[in-house]
Amino acid sequence: MESAQLLNLSIIDRALQENVWGISSSIDIYECDPETIRSAEKIRQFVIELCDLIEMKRYMDTLVVHFGEDEKVAGFSMVQLIETSLISAHFANLTNTTYLDVFSCKPYDPGVVAEFAQKFFGGKRCITSFNLRR
Repeated sequence: MESAQLLNLSIIDRALQENVWGISSSIDIYECDPETIRSAEKIRQFVIELCDLIEMKRYMDTLVVHFGEDEKVAGFSMVQLIETSLISAHFANLTNTTYLDVFSCKPYDPGVVAEFAQKFFGGKRCITSFNLRR
């Protein structure tokens, strides 16, 4: 298939057509709701709802830990193993920013993840990038 035609396919279709190992996305969400990103319970709820939305099977419990002596990096970090790889995030208290990463060998749409995450965390703007991992 010509590269111009590949660009017109959805990300999931491209991943399947190119037979890639997986999709990796980085989603930066700015000006998030401070109460939401500072709540371990809400972060765990986010993971459950996200995994249901993109049909990923969670493996073990979600790890949510608050740390960081330096105010620049202080906040919760989250890791969720999924059967097809993992979801992780860091929530920066100083800037009310969410840095979310999703990697899976099962195809998913990073745009769907970004839209859901931005709404869940009450972010005002979002930057999403992705790679097809080979």
